[in-house]
Amino acid sequence: MNILIVKLSALGDVVHTLPALNMLRKAYPHAHISWLVEEEAADIIRNHPALGKVIVSKRKKWIRNLRNGEWLSTIKDIVAFVRTLRNTRYDMVIDLQGRFKSGVLVALCKGDRKIGYDKTREESYRFLTERIPSFDLDQHAILRYLNLLKASGVATTNEITFGIPVRDKERQDVYLLLKQHQWNKGDRFIAINPMAKWDTKLWVPQKFAELADQIVKKHKITVVFTGSQTDRKAVQEITSLMQEQGIDLSGKTDLLTLAALYEKTVCLISTDTGPMHMAAAMGTPVIALFGPTAPWRTGPFGNGHTIIRTGIPCSPCFKRKCAQLDCMKEIEAEKVLNAVSKIISTG
Repeated sequence: MNILIVKLSALGDVVHTLPALNMLRKAYPHAHISWLVEEEAADIIRNHPALGKVIVSKRKKWIRNLRNGEWLSTIKDIVAFVRTLRNTRYDMVIDLQGRFKSGVLVALCKGDRKIGYDKTREESYRFLTERIPSFDLDQHAILRYLNLLKASGVATTNEITFGIPVRDKERQDVYLLLKQHQWNKGDRFIAINPMAKWDTKLWVPQKFAELADQIVKKHKITVVFTGSQTDRKAVQEITSLMQEQGIDLSGKTDLLTLAALYEKTVCLISTDTGPMHMAAAMGTPVIALFGPTAPWRTGPFGNGHTIIRTGIPCSPCFKRKCAQLDCMKEIEAEKVLNAVSKIISTG
């Protein structure tokens, strides 16, 4: 039996799909399961024990190259990708993305059953052969994906597992990175991931600096900042505002190394972004700062996490732009520090 999961992006959404992957593997132990994903999140599923093959769409790279006039090489790459996508006939193609970009790829696939939710945005359901009735959007995304499997006839259970394939290599890489910053093996640390792709999800840099200083002073524990290469400037602004010393690892970790780092931290303090979900998947307590989005839909999944939000009337608004940003600005560093102290005292 050949099964194809279509979940292209983003990082947090891909992490949320891992329980569905594990459920499929449990239901069909001898099936060949492939996953169609975009480049940004591909590394988090490579070598996953429940997965047979990863097919990578380089959509963003192709668009960028076409704009730069690199037509011939890009078209050749796209043609090769389509051939790879079509060289297998799938018994089941499951569209967990539910967007036009995934719908087009589902249409290109050879599949006996093409399954997804009905009445999705961007009308991706038009490319399906089986349309599953819509699921309550106020339920967590993980439950939404599992409901799609169940409604498709896949045997499901209440067991939620992720299994991000962190190896000893990534754990050793984390140790070496921290050692470069005079960190001693065995010392505890707290991770802070301050960035997000939406401006409306960002907290005030001065408050992150204030919080980090208070953590170091009160608990005598190291603070480690994480982020991508593009986050480095913003993270450096935060660390420059600090009076105490912090470790800046922004731009220095790949996805699996980052997961290994979160595996070791006492807790992660984060905005609503992909790394937040990675930490939760690794079983690490998360203190998540929420403003324009709904934690009951896309918050850190599982027990032991803390949601910090102001709960002002306009939140959640799901807007990427806002002139006021009060839902994030009004979160006080002291409230976040209290959540940190509680985790440390009970850890």
